[in-house]
Amino acid sequence: MGSDSRDRQSFSVRSAKPRPKGDLNVTEAVNKLKDELKSGQTGFDYRTASLKIHGPVCAHCGREFSGKNLRLLTVHHKDGDHTNNRRDGSNWENLCVYCHDNEHSRGLHADYISSARDKDAAAPGKQSQRESASEPDSASGEGKSTLAELLQKAMGKK
Repeated sequence: MGSDSRDRQSFSVRSAKPRPKGDLNVTEAVNKLKDELKSGQTGFDYRTASLKIHGPVCAHCGREFSGKNLRLLTVHHKDGDHTNNRRDGSNWENLCVYCHDNEHSRGLHADYISSARDKDAAAPGKQSQRESASEPDSASGEGKSTLAELLQKAMGKK
């Protein structure tokens, strides 16, 4: 076999050109994208995209926005997942701050009502007003009461 000095080829490493400020190499770019994905920020401005797709109009009340009051128009995620930002805008609707607040309050209100009903159903021997008004009173033998009869009773007339 030949000597090691003949098998080795000498080469010089040229210094890389200095990168312009702000340019990233591939590894840095991949790491930056991974960090953005972990934090949920991909640099995509879905609010601007939603305004272009749906226009500056509240989807519930129909109010139009422009200029300074455009900041009152928000993007509501229909499925409730703020990270679900499909580029076609199918998960977004533009709502004014008042309708957006109303939309999210509906869910809270519905949860409150259903939990109150669950508590009433779980309490033994306790009936809601609606159930007690429509069931016959076993002591007096009365049948179902109409709303008018209930109001007359409440006002002391009959």
